[in-house]
Amino acid sequence: MTMSKLDWSKILKSGQRIFIGSHAAVPTALIDDLINNAKHLHDIEVVQLMTLSDNKWALPEHQQLFKVNTFFIGGDNVRSAVNEGRADYTPCFISDIPNLFNNGILPLDAALIMVSPADQYGYHSMGVSVDVVAAAAKSANTVIAQVNEHMPVTFGQSFLHKNQIDHFWYHDEPLPQLPPPDTVDNKIIERIGQYIALLVRDGCTLQIGLGRICAAALHYLGNHKDLGVHSELITDDIMNLMLKGVINNRKKTFHPNKIVTSFCMGSQALYDFVDRNPHVGFYPSEYVNSPTNIARNDNLIAINSAIEVDLTGQVVSDSIGHQFYSGIGGQVDFSRGASLSQGGKPVIALPSTTEDGKISRIVPHIQEGAGVVTSRGHVHYVVTEFGVASLRGKSIRERALELIRVAHPKFRQQLLQQVRQHYWVPHYQQLTPSDVPELGEIGFKKISFAGEEFDLRPLYPSDERRLQEFFYSHTKETLQLRYNAVPTQMSREKSCTLVSIDQSVDLALCIVRQKGSAAKIMAVGRYYFIESHNSCEVAFVTREHYQGQGMASVLLQEMIRIAKSRGLDSMQAVVLVNNKPMLNVFEKSGFVRQASDEPGEVMLKLELNQEQEQEQQESSS
Repeated sequence: MTMSKLDWSKILKSGQRIFIGSHAAVPTALIDDLINNAKHLHDIEVVQLMTLSDNKWALPEHQQLFKVNTFFIGGDNVRSAVNEGRADYTPCFISDIPNLFNNGILPLDAALIMVSPADQYGYHSMGVSVDVVAAAAKSANTVIAQVNEHMPVTFGQSFLHKNQIDHFWYHDEPLPQLPPPDTVDNKIIERIGQYIALLVRDGCTLQIGLGRICAAALHYLGNHKDLGVHSELITDDIMNLMLKGVINNRKKTFHPNKIVTSFCMGSQALYDFVDRNPHVGFYPSEYVNSPTNIARNDNLIAINSAIEVDLTGQVVSDSIGHQFYSGIGGQVDFSRGASLSQGGKPVIALPSTTEDGKISRIVPHIQEGAGVVTSRGHVHYVVTEFGVASLRGKSIRERALELIRVAHPKFRQQLLQQVRQHYWVPHYQQLTPSDVPELGEIGFKKISFAGEEFDLRPLYPSDERRLQEFFYSHTKETLQLRYNAVPTQMSREKSCTLVSIDQSVDLALCIVRQKGSAAKIMAVGRYYFIESHNSCEVAFVTREHYQGQGMASVLLQEMIRIAKSRGLDSMQAVVLVNNKPMLNVFEKSGFVRQASDEPGEVMLKLELNQEQEQEQQESSS
């Protein structure tokens, strides 16, 4: 294909506003031609989203010709121009950007875009970037298109008829590629990906952002089934899961059997994959990012990242203090859409600290100058390498405790002290959340009883109210058997002391039925360390409906395992003589009755050293 000549002095005038194509469809060569032949043009406002380009038009030597106004700060040249005052940043939801063009708030004199060659019917495809390009091309007074043989033909709502284009400029060039993010040997990013994958069930529909965290999450979805995609962006990782059959879109409730997206960035293999692929539909941002349309997908999981999250759940993702860094993008669109989706989950994921480990990214208050992109009302889950904080329906006190739990341990005490100053957490909350590393890398276990799935995990300080509800659910008989009395009150202060313990010394585990953000405690097992005997005293209580189903036995086996790993010599328990089911639980686990001074009580003991010696003998034989 040959290059045609454009007379820019006849197409543009000084002071006009132009739009340039987005992401991997940025017409870099076309803009180079404008720069080289601008002649006496100056003060042209360039409106853009992120562009996969060197963004040379944002360099200081072109500031008399161009003034950049970006909706998303991507690339060093644009970021430097914004932070040096040579360019503007306009914060806006991606779903709303087309309205700025269509309603004359940011009227466009021209749109510089890239398209595929026309088909036999005269239609050019906008290819890998439909997003806001479609609205810009339809609302601009003049459309100048770089026609590129390398632009894939994509389906959906990606076509412009040749009559909608005023000037054609023929120039072939490979599309810019985006290297995959490096997650190799990054244990923090990998762990975050694992936690995110735990929130995704078979049959869910996904939205993902860019970056290492989203790539890691997709890596751990390889064994899932029947996933779908409704996402403003798709990447090589999405392609790979589709080729494996993990993503097949068959369970989607909106555009079933098809990926819905507005742009893609990645390798040449990805661009080849979307070329004339009927299973992938590219649609404008006002359609893909519409919270109403997003919510039409049941079980929509929206995965996005952040720069920092404060202890109330406010999310900062476009700025570091006073310095603007990226943009609002589609985070709020998808967070709202996912929250409206039946079974949906908006997820914010970030490492607990900056890369040097010196600054916590879970903060008591956002930095001066930073702005909230996603409000505390939008956020359901916050994920770090230390776990998943569930915020939906939580009070400020519970949110703070949940977020401190997933903060880096070295910052937890400081965060608790700071948050107490504002009375968000009461004075009696003294201990910070602590982990039980013996439960494994993810800090909890999935277990099943009678066909139901539960989580076996530590009690968290944020479980204070749940433990209260658990206590008040018990019958007088259960309370008598557990406490040898019938206590009538479980105050917040008392509940707080029971959930806020140093789990590295004592131990408090629970079995929880977790459905989305709703959690209900079904059983609690705990032991108290007896330092003088290097032993511990064990106790349990189970919700009446689940008594006799083995929950106490599962908790006890887990506690025995943890006690052994911590080097305890023995475990002991005191059980009422008429509590035969609990006596049976202990004795089946090897506890032996001891002499007791108290009538009506049975003392039981398990010698852990003897068990360990027996296990060693059995393994050696």
